[in-house]
Amino acid sequence: ISKKLKELAFLNDGAHIIFIDERNVVGGVPKQLEYCYTGGLSDFVQYLNETKGPLHPEPIYIFGEKEGIHMKLALQYTDTYSENIFSFVNNIPTSEGGTHETGFKAALTKVLNDYARKVGVLKDKDENLLGEDFRVGLTAVLAIKMQNVQFEGQTKSKLGNPFVRPALETLITQKLSEY
Repeated sequence: ISKKLKELAFLNDGAHIIFIDERNVVGGVPKQLEYCYTGGLSDFVQYLNETKGPLHPEPIYIFGEKEGIHMKLALQYTDTYSENIFSFVNNIPTSEGGTHETGFKAALTKVLNDYARKVGVLKDKDENLLGEDFRVGLTAVLAIKMQNVQFEGQTKSKLGNPFVRPALETLITQKLSEY
């Protein structure tokens, strides 16, 4: 329960959640945990990267709205080789990803390939780098809120709304390009 409440505090920046465990009483006072993260997803990414070596001090944070989809995204690269992407729809974890995560990955790949060409790392004759090349060492948290959510499967672990991918791809491409 405590883990879920902490996650909800990260996802809803500024929310103040107090967990009182009356089973664990010391000196007549029950154990109490408080969760409040004004930095929201940026704080979440920093928490996830506590034991890693971040390659830039602050996570990149972008947000916006397109076609009724409210999006928040925080990402930070580390010195690890693993990719860690955590996605949520209406505060529900989507461990199997879905159309929102696919849109994010496509946007990230496009923006970084475009930037690599712009600064001359990739020449005109060179092929684009693959998305997995850009996700090495990445920790990202993507959270969207929307209506009429369609999950795939009974576990609600994958978003299935097809219109979400192009909407998020466009929005994230725009916001990351501005960054």
